[in-house]
Amino acid sequence: MEKYLYKVTAAGRVNLIGEHVDYCGGKVLPAALSFRNTVYVRPNGTDKINLAWTDLPEKYSLEIGKLESYRHLKHAKYQAGCAHLWEKAGHKLVGCDMLHECTVPFGSGLSSSAAIEVSTIAALAAVAGEEADPVEIALVAQKAEIEYAGVSCGIMDQYVSANGKAGCAIRLDCKTLEREYVPVHLGGCALVIANCNKPHALVESKYNERRAEVEEALALIKKVKPISCLADLTPADFAEVGKVLHGKIYDRAKHVVEECDRVNRAVVAMKEGRMEELGALLNASHASLKDLYEVTGKELDSLAAAAQAHPACLGSRMTGAGFGGCTVSLVKHEGVEDFKKFVAERYTRETGYPVTFYETEIGDGITVEKLD
Repeated sequence: MEKYLYKVTAAGRVNLIGEHVDYCGGKVLPAALSFRNTVYVRPNGTDKINLAWTDLPEKYSLEIGKLESYRHLKHAKYQAGCAHLWEKAGHKLVGCDMLHECTVPFGSGLSSSAAIEVSTIAALAAVAGEEADPVEIALVAQKAEIEYAGVSCGIMDQYVSANGKAGCAIRLDCKTLEREYVPVHLGGCALVIANCNKPHALVESKYNERRAEVEEALALIKKVKPISCLADLTPADFAEVGKVLHGKIYDRAKHVVEECDRVNRAVVAMKEGRMEELGALLNASHASLKDLYEVTGKELDSLAAAAQAHPACLGSRMTGAGFGGCTVSLVKHEGVEDFKKFVAERYTRETGYPVTFYETEIGDGITVEKLD
């Protein structure tokens, strides 16, 4: 590899519980993974950001003065959008060469896009000689995904990609950005991540449609109760004010309120070592995402059901935006290998797709290493 000045990384993530609530001001419980996007970067003395990848033949040269004009580039739009929004936020850009290497599986629901965005901005800051705040990096990365890539995402993915901590999940309040690092002690259990191998595409999927539905629910509830976001409601509150909602809009809002409550209960269960209760909350989360929020689909439902049917599994749910991607399961250590065999056979028999299990650990967010 040619000489680069910095090696900058940011993490993919798994969300343990708290799905489709980050853009509703809810609390979530994600963890950064050892799957990462790595950027090798060096200044080049020009007004261009040159992009290359270790596993793609494409190369792009982005002019710093024309960063708003690269939305059409399939592989470079995230980097272009991040550079554009980072500069608009008042930061200096310098011409540089970037080499990207991503180990986050694409289309898996483990947030490869956030890892790419966060590591790109962190690399731009490093090569410009700037000490950047990981929280600001996350906020600008989220803005780039919304305004440049066209995905109306919440803050969770970018936040944990930037601010993750090895061995810990983050209970993140997406309304205030208050966070609590929660050590992941699973009392004789392991987290097993499985990919249903049906890729999803967030822009083309119903993700943005769900955002519109919960925003409609919020507008209707505001007419009878002064709240700033759906996550302000307790289940008891919703039992009173939910009467103003009907049909699918009611279902979407009910999921958000109850999922926020499950996150709080899951944190307590994990802290107190009550793994059976944690597993039951994972199962309840998946059922709600399937029946109320309708973001699972045949493959994820089949994968979660196969997992839940194994005696060593305490709970399993889809993780990520849905419409494909991964499940996360809480499995007793001694049963993990049999669990994988059982789930793979049943899932493939029912869907025709293979299943991929990932070996990964809970890792840090942004890392910056100066290369000799």
